[in-house]
Amino acid sequence: MVVETKIGTTCFHCGDKVEETPYVLDSHTFCCLGCQTVYQILSQNNLESYYRYNTHPGKSQKLQKQDLSYLDEPNIVAKLVDYQDDQIGIITFYIPAIHCSSCIWLLENVYKLEPAIRSSKVDFMKKQASITFDKQLITLREVVELLQRIGYEPKITLQDVVKESRKVSYNGLIAKLTVAGFCFGNSMMISFPDYFGIGEFEREYAHFFGYMNLAFGIPVLFYSAADYFKSAWNSLKQKQLNLDVPLALGILVLFLRSAIEILTHTGPGFMDTLCSLVFFILVGKWVQQRTYYHISFERDYRSYFPVAVTVMEENKEIPKQIGDLKVGDRILIRNNEIIPADAILLKGNASVDFSFVTGESKPVDKVLGEVVYAGGRQLGEAIELEVVKPVYQSYLTRLWNNESFKTYEKKFDTFVGFISKYFTVVLVSIALTALAFWWINGHADKAWGAFTAVLIIACPCALALSSPFTLSAALSIFDRNKFYIKNTAAIEQMAAIDTVVFDKTGTITSPNASALWFEGELSALEKDILFSMCRNSNHPLSREIVKWIGTCNILPISDYKEVVGKGQSAKYLDYKVDIGSAGYVGVAKTAESTAVYVKINDELKGVFTLEQSWRPRLNDVVQALKKEGYNLHLISGDNERKAEALKIIFPSESQLLFNQNPSEKLQRIDQWQKQNHKVCMLGDGLNDAGALRKADLGIAVSDDINNFSPGCDAILDGVSFDKIPAFFNFSKDAVKVIKMSFGISLMYNIIGLSFAVQGTMSPLFAAILMPISTVTIISFTSLMTRWCGKRRGLL
Repeated sequence: MVVETKIGTTCFHCGDKVEETPYVLDSHTFCCLGCQTVYQILSQNNLESYYRYNTHPGKSQKLQKQDLSYLDEPNIVAKLVDYQDDQIGIITFYIPAIHCSSCIWLLENVYKLEPAIRSSKVDFMKKQASITFDKQLITLREVVELLQRIGYEPKITLQDVVKESRKVSYNGLIAKLTVAGFCFGNSMMISFPDYFGIGEFEREYAHFFGYMNLAFGIPVLFYSAADYFKSAWNSLKQKQLNLDVPLALGILVLFLRSAIEILTHTGPGFMDTLCSLVFFILVGKWVQQRTYYHISFERDYRSYFPVAVTVMEENKEIPKQIGDLKVGDRILIRNNEIIPADAILLKGNASVDFSFVTGESKPVDKVLGEVVYAGGRQLGEAIELEVVKPVYQSYLTRLWNNESFKTYEKKFDTFVGFISKYFTVVLVSIALTALAFWWINGHADKAWGAFTAVLIIACPCALALSSPFTLSAALSIFDRNKFYIKNTAAIEQMAAIDTVVFDKTGTITSPNASALWFEGELSALEKDILFSMCRNSNHPLSREIVKWIGTCNILPISDYKEVVGKGQSAKYLDYKVDIGSAGYVGVAKTAESTAVYVKINDELKGVFTLEQSWRPRLNDVVQALKKEGYNLHLISGDNERKAEALKIIFPSESQLLFNQNPSEKLQRIDQWQKQNHKVCMLGDGLNDAGALRKADLGIAVSDDINNFSPGCDAILDGVSFDKIPAFFNFSKDAVKVIKMSFGISLMYNIIGLSFAVQGTMSPLFAAILMPISTVTIISFTSLMTRWCGKRRGLL
């Protein structure tokens, strides 16, 4: 018995045409040995599902592989990796071959091919893969060779690959926008004779002009609008309906009807309308991308700070914005502070928690002269480091925008996301109803005209533009007022908040307006020891003690330990020092106010008492929020001494909770959420990290300290604290503007549909109505958002 193998004309792996002698394996045809080898590797490792998600998902393997010997050089590897220690390495590759769901599936399952690869995460939009690998079992060169073997060769340069890839993506949009704009202008000019009456001369060239319009429409459809068809297809494959589905449907029907009319000489078509539609929605996408770039890159280390790092200059500790940090700067990192840039350890005992980077919370000890990577959090005494890499090249710049670092998933459906679920269904239903009506009544020509006209005129281009223009304008207004929101969805989430929860110390109290007293007696040496201990901590009370003591000698303390929210302990020569709460130090409580007890060699030396002042206009902020109908609560790790004063400020129905540790704060937030409240937590980012992440909206209030919190949704400069009610009201205004713009868009659609369902929509009508609706939406959202900002006193 002879078994015949059917030879295909295209490669099963990459889809290229098989021109020479084919390679055949498992009844599949391949264009080259490389493609066959990739298939064989995947097949042997039970990864055939790669071919189920897409037809011909792979990349051709005919190209010669580059020499990777340079990846054996430790110095080069050190510049390429995001993070490495003795055990693991983390690197982010830019992989141009990523193009479909099969690519994502394979790259995120690459650990099945090589067990030494611990994990892999793919960012499809940026075409990046972040790979964590075991350095003891595999080298970086071997990781790259593995990616090459399966057809995903990374693009490697010693420049900032992430920044470069962003630029390429941005330029791609500009190119599509340019093509659409060129075709829009020319097709509109060619269509003028149809709109204003064709004379004898123009009539002779009418068909020629129609063919030219068709020629202009083809690159707009297949190039400029391609991303919308891809997005719509991916949405349908996931059994979802996003806004790109009706958008792509409208564009496709617009092109098909125009092409049929032009080719059959039955009408001029709507190519000018098609080009204008794609041009305007690409303008909206360009605005959205510029907004995203501003959020996810620049704000990482420039815009969202006055949060600063302490720089040592001439033996003085000077706070400095991280955006101004330079290579060679000597920085001081205190206990629980994040290291903002890759740096060399110069002084102190570094015990660094890299859980933000590696996911493992076990502290890593570093020795003098060793590189400490950005993103690690120092645990223990203060250390001094020298910056060796600019901040924008460090791993930290991705933490602020990386959703995988959030412990709690925050699900929120935006207005456009909500509308898009129903828009397509309603639109297609109206189109089918119009089709059925005219078909049943014996008007087949009108049935086709009405069906296509409905899909064309009701295309949600105006709705697609309303959100990016409104929210980008809103973000710029928030930024101007030193309120830095992580993403546009958080603005809509902020508008949905009904419960606001405040922390006390460092949030509603002002670190710059507190009075500190000491009852007891300290020698000069004891002050030096106390100063050397407290400078290690980032807690507001420790910083107040450092300011109270003033200039002192910095001593080499040992065995430093800090228990967050309770106290610190350390040793110097024969001195054993404990400072903190009465319970932590082990003495009887003697002060009713906020107190820090000092115990040296088991002897109570005295107690610091802090008379904190409220932030300016705290009462106005609370009263304004109460007037707007918010539920207001306070959660504090401090004692109840200020309870009576706070009861006067806060409404009677407010819960004022004291002596709450970080886990109890988190549990309280969870309880309110289970009561169907949308909770906003305002904290100082130090003891409130869990609560900030758990809340529906987490706002870290910061003055001049480096308390980077990847879990929060926004950072508020303390000087803008009194603007909180205005910020909440403005977020509601922004959502109202989006809804009003949708109403305007709906009005235009109703006007257009009244003509479309009758099958009487002319090209002139479409050419006038659709651009006018788009320009109206853009103008309305931009101007209305700015007016709302002025109305709230933010401009």
